[in-house]
Amino acid sequence: MADQETKFTDDELKSLQDLQNSYQGKQLQFGQLRVQRLLVQQQLDVIDDTEAKLEVEYGEVQDTERKLVADLNEKYGPGNLDPATGVFTPSPVVEPTAEETSETT
Repeated sequence: MADQETKFTDDELKSLQDLQNSYQGKQLQFGQLRVQRLLVQQQLDVIDDTEAKLEVEYGEVQDTERKLVADLNEKYGPGNLDPATGVFTPSPVVEPTAEETSETT
């Protein structure tokens, strides 16, 4: 039996070419999608790093607040400060009653 060449029709060749083009198009889209995912991940990494730094800085602000409150309480005693006016109102001092004094002595 002799080898015979078979020629595909123009429509068959076009179908094969269209199929090949479809695969190439999808591969290109996959590549573009992967690059987009990589860029988004890089942005998320930057956000995560910034968030971690802010958490540390927030803790430092809390530490500063605690120290300031302790210093002010030591200097002025307990009370309330109106930040808008800067007026400090000491907490009323509760004197022990005679009954409480006799219980402790």
